[in-house]
Amino acid sequence: MNPLVLHTLHIASALALFGSLGAIFFGGSGKKGASALHGISLVALLLIGFAILKKPPMTQHWWMVKLAIWLFIGAAPALAKRNILPPWMAFTFCLVAAGFAAWLGYTKPF
Repeated sequence: MNPLVLHTLHIASALALFGSLGAIFFGGSGKKGASALHGISLVALLLIGFAILKKPPMTQHWWMVKLAIWLFIGAAPALAKRNILPPWMAFTFCLVAAGFAAWLGYTKPF
């Protein structure tokens, strides 16, 4: 598949992910739909990310760090729901983690 299409879909999935996180953390009602969008966009991010890589570079470890970030962003709503982190803090950590994941994806430092 065309790399430009894959990158566009990857960014669209990330936008959908953070839209759903905002609705989950700060929205009043309708969190069920936001939770469904959260799961769908997480799966889309994972599948499209691996499609971009074609084959994970086993000698490099930046993509494993991105998987750990993906897991954290997936668990963030549960952390906020169980009052382990306040919603504003979980959302802030998710934004910082996503920025770090984007940096890792573009620079591939290690």
